[in-house]
Amino acid sequence: MGILDGKKILITGVLTDASLAFNIAKIAEAEGGELILTGAGRGLSLTKRTAKKLSSNPPVLELDITSDEHIEAVGAEIKKEMGELDAALHSIAFAPESCLGGNFMEAPWEDVSVALEISAFSLKALSKMCVPLMPNGGSILGLDFDATKAWPVYDWMGVAKAALESTARYLAKELGENKIRINLLAAGPIRTMAAKSIPGFGAFEEAWAERAPLGWDVKDSKPVAKTAVALLSDWFPATTGEIIHVDGGYHAIGA
Repeated sequence: MGILDGKKILITGVLTDASLAFNIAKIAEAEGGELILTGAGRGLSLTKRTAKKLSSNPPVLELDITSDEHIEAVGAEIKKEMGELDAALHSIAFAPESCLGGNFMEAPWEDVSVALEISAFSLKALSKMCVPLMPNGGSILGLDFDATKAWPVYDWMGVAKAALESTARYLAKELGENKIRINLLAAGPIRTMAAKSIPGFGAFEEAWAERAPLGWDVKDSKPVAKTAVALLSDWFPATTGEIIHVDGGYHAIGA
């Protein structure tokens, strides 16, 4: 018996088997979850290829989170494929190159708006799609990176994560009457493809290794994945609007 037995789970953000979302999907599957994945744009073929590495080879749908028409169509397809959902993982984030790497003052609004729409507003868009698919309530979990501090090189993605955190709180307020829980998981740095695209990412790795009380391995996503699966399950029935840190305790330590 697994903690997701009989649960139908939507997983976004799987790109390669190094993706956080992939390792969450892998443990969710092992815990009895029935999965459906989404991919986007040029990465869709990678998502489909990676899905085959999961034992159930779950179906993969293309989801453009910036298109209302596309979101509506994908919601209808999920309804057709699965009937209902019990949980969904929001693992969607993107920032143009100008928004990262120490160019905070130079990034134009056209690029910043893209980062905010895809990395923060998308949580609202995904949640709205999920509401009719969760008539009995459920859990929506987003992946976060602690936005209470200004991090080196993270720049406008840090601002987008702050917007994500605020969005999650408002969604928790709005969707409580639907018995839908909205939480975020603030993970420490993990060496994923997305992380490698951030200039200066090595600085995060060094800081965590030195200061996290429990230690931190940037190559080990299992602690994050296990916590995510627990939050997607029914084991946190009265928790919503929360940010759960899985970072070896780094966030609790002062300078």
